[in-house]
Amino acid sequence: MESTTADEVSERITASAVASAPALGSAPALASASLDGGAGDAEFQAEVLFPSDPLRRRKELCLDRLAGIARREARTAAEKVRVLAELVEVSTALASPALSPQEATAQEMALVAEVACALTVGERTAGALLAESQALTTALPLTLSALTAGSLSWQHARVMVDETANLDPAGAAALEAHFLDPEAENPNRGCPAGELVASRFRHKARIWRERHHPVSIEKRHTRSVADRRLEYRPDRDGMAWLSAYLPADQAAGIWNRITADARALQGPDEDRTMTQMRADIAATLLLCGDAATLLSGGDGDNLTAGSGTGEMASGTGGGGAGRVPSPRAQVLLTVPIMSLLGATDEPAMLDGFGPIPVTMARRLIADGATSFHRVLIDPRDGAPLEIGRTSYPVTKAQRQWLRLRDGKCPFPGCHNQSLDNEADHLLAWAHGGTTGITNLAQPCPKHHKLRHTGGWTPGRATQHEPPGWISPTGRRYASEQPDWEPPQLPDKMLDQLRKQEGRSTSKEPERVVTAHQESGQGYAQGGEPARF
Repeated sequence: MESTTADEVSERITASAVASAPALGSAPALASASLDGGAGDAEFQAEVLFPSDPLRRRKELCLDRLAGIARREARTAAEKVRVLAELVEVSTALASPALSPQEATAQEMALVAEVACALTVGERTAGALLAESQALTTALPLTLSALTAGSLSWQHARVMVDETANLDPAGAAALEAHFLDPEAENPNRGCPAGELVASRFRHKARIWRERHHPVSIEKRHTRSVADRRLEYRPDRDGMAWLSAYLPADQAAGIWNRITADARALQGPDEDRTMTQMRADIAATLLLCGDAATLLSGGDGDNLTAGSGTGEMASGTGGGGAGRVPSPRAQVLLTVPIMSLLGATDEPAMLDGFGPIPVTMARRLIADGATSFHRVLIDPRDGAPLEIGRTSYPVTKAQRQWLRLRDGKCPFPGCHNQSLDNEADHLLAWAHGGTTGITNLAQPCPKHHKLRHTGGWTPGRATQHEPPGWISPTGRRYASEQPDWEPPQLPDKMLDQLRKQEGRSTSKEPERVVTAHQESGQGYAQGGEPARF
């Protein structure tokens, strides 16, 4: 007799409820009840919100049912994790002690094959599932608890497993606590981890991991740059994939330059999409460019020099990568001033990517930054407090501030970089809105249009927090926001400040440097540690 999985049982219950509900006149309520309980509360709430609009009530209940399905799927995944962990424990107890590594491998292969057959999945998938289950049950208790409660999806749990891999137990616990423990020191800001799209959660978790990894990002980058490569993979319908594994500054610069060129081609007579134009421009540059004049050899590093038009300059370092066009166009870079000066090795932040080695940041600034903005930050958590300016154009300074505050389009799940977006009034100027930071956001063109045509409205913003969003049904969704980190100071400076003030420097304001390279013109924002 074939076994029935929890997923199959859940699907049968749901299908049965939905099939029989129309005859009873309460499909949404029944389906919601079968999935997550509390259907009566949801139906009551819908009736309160929309007492005279049955279609709006049904829409609200459909959304509740979807949320219930998501929670049920998470709980089922947690149950599967625990069953797999128990299976490993029982199988280990039943198996005779392995007398050699080959015998241990054979036992592991047998278990993986058995799980693969039971779940009707490939052996690679089964092996990954066993490894993830072991990690969740032995090293990530907060993640498993959140999965069991339905507040974290299986995709989020897998991200947590991936990003804590190769970290020691203390590092894994710290990363997990940052996102899932509200009592942790400097916890995750803004939208809770389980309410982030899984890809955005991976982005934030990767940034935190890069900042707190026990091995310096400089050392890891030096190792990884040797693995740079170009890959080619044939696909269906006469197509193929071409991808490159490059240092972050080069990849970001290439992407932003191609995007800028594609925007320049947009017009009433252009029928290609942005995606198609990016592909066409990349193919044209690669096929028509003269690689011999660009890659002139030398003992330079893989990092950049020159301008976005192909002008060359003298890069330095090791690796034999030669010289490449500079990723100068539209690169936003934030660098702690002490790191820029070489007093600490705190990583810089590349807009749209995350932490990069400070040596890479120094070269980007040296190759293109021609002006500086000074940013005052809160030394307790690294959040920006004030952006300095030496001229009157408030609009430009405010746009810089929005980029620091939001990091990207504030719509949930959107990853559009800040340089692609424009400032927008939350309360329209015509309705009395002011041009202040607390009344500004920077949605991407798509979500800017959604606001004015789709019934979505932005919520309130502050100087340090982007606005959330309110759906047409009245549901509220929090925005993601950057995880700022307290700045680092050299030990000598800390000792001097303690002697001068007789107190901990944790109360001393400090300043960071932000380098901004845009459209071939460089900016840098920064200052030095100071007291106010």
